[in-house]
Parts: sequence; C-alpha cells; structure tokens
Amino acid sequence: MENFRNALFVPHGAPTFALDSGAAGKAMSELASLYTTPRAIIVVSPHWDTTVPTVSTASQLETIYDFYGFPEELYRIKYPATGYPEGAQEVVKTLQKRFSQVATDATRGLDHGAWTPLRQMFPDAHIPIIAVSIQSHAGTAHALAMGEALEELTHQGYLVIGSGNITHNLGDYRMAAMQGGQTPDYVQTFADWVEVQMLGKHLQHLIDYRQHSKEGVRSHPAEDHLLPLFVAMGAAGKDATAQAFYRGISSYVIAMDGYTFS
Repeated sequence: MENFRNALFVPHGAPTFALDSGAAGKAMSELASLYTTPRAIIVVSPHWDTTVPTVSTASQLETIYDFYGFPEELYRIKYPATGYPEGAQEVVKTLQKRFSQVATDATRGLDHGAWTPLRQMFPDAHIPIIAVSIQSHAGTAHALAMGEALEELTHQGYLVIGSGNITHNLGDYRMAAMQGGQTPDYVQTFADWVEVQMLGKHLQHLIDYRQHSKEGVRSHPAEDHLLPLFVAMGAAGKDATAQAFYRGISSYVIAMDGYTFS
C-alpha cells in the first residue's frame, strides 16, 4: 500500500463498461491490488438517490440492472456481493452524528454504478459491501458532509468508494452518437479544470463548480454523477492530497477520471 487513504473516486462509465472496461478498467484493477484488504467497502453510487441518507442493511446484495436497451449478455452478469448488516449499523450511527435523519433499507442491492466498478476491482466479491445513497437535491456541500461523517470509519478498516463520472450529459451522448462520435471540447476542458482544483485543494471552487467553471452546468445537467466525488473527498480527510490514477474519455462524452487520496 502506497500511503493511500481509505477513500477513492472511481468512474463507472456507461453500463457497457462491464463488458469492455478498456484502459480505465485496467487502471482500476491495478489500483485495487495496492490496497490492504478492507474490513468492508462502503460504496456510494449516483443511481441510488433518496430523500435522506440511506444505508443498505441487506445480507445478500442483488445485482440490479437499472438500465435498458443494452446487449443481452449484460443482463446475465452477476456480482454475488455479500452485505454486512452489523457494519451497516455502524455506518448508520456514524452518519447520525452529522445528520438528523438517516434511513435503512433491508433489501437494497447494488445498481450498476456500484457493481460495475466493484466487479472490475474485486472480481471475487470476497469483501462485504455496504451501499449508501446520495441525495441529489441537497447538492455538493451535503455530499462532502456525508464523506466527512464517514471519515472516521476509514480509520477502522472500511474503504469508502465514490462511483460516478467527472462529466455526464446523456443528451450530448445521444447527439455525439448520431453525429459520428466527436467529443465536445467542454468534456476535456471540465475534466482538466477539476484536476487543477483537486490538486490545488481548491475545495470551495469545486463545491461551487457551477459558478466557477463555465463548462460545469453542461458537464452535469443533473449533479448526481459528480456527488460521489465529494463523498470520497470528505472521507479522505481535510488534509488529503488528491492524485488522478486514470484520466480518459469514454462513450464520447464521459470523462472516466479516477482519484486516490494520500
């Protein structure tokens, strides 16, 4: 282990990432081997979006296919993840120190934002998983606060993984696909801007990215896919230093950048 904090941000791209993970997947697989096996993984995906922070207490986590119109082989993939009800209660208690309302869900499994990167990084599904929801209506500062609440668990053997994408505009994806697959300039520009802010520890600029980056709103018409980055940053700790372990673009408009913290 290279002095990594037990928090990281990984991309999950389009659902087809599970079939063809490319260079990003290779980087994620290699990264996973550098971490000490955690007691459990706390995973935050944009595809579980609730009114208040919610923790899955399920013992077995169903593989959720929360997409449609993709190749049939994608729907045959199973990620046989085991839950950790006891650990989930620790997560609940930890979040309750920061938030007045925290809910549990005894049946929630793993959506593709969670199981796709986990399957890439931990293909044997040998580590217990605890899924935690985002609250897209509450914004970036709230997501950061969630991560800050979870930081204490990173010192107790838990690994916090935020899964999302640095850019995510499905309308532009459809347009690019129809027009021959050219990547709009803003995708790389915003990804570069995020890296500069991350490396420079310009936290407030990141929180207010929609005001500080002219590409911010187009990169995220809805904020859900960027919020897990803030959870990961919060969980890494205020003095953490970010480093991109992979940077690249997939599916025309999805910046697949991932970050570790030390």
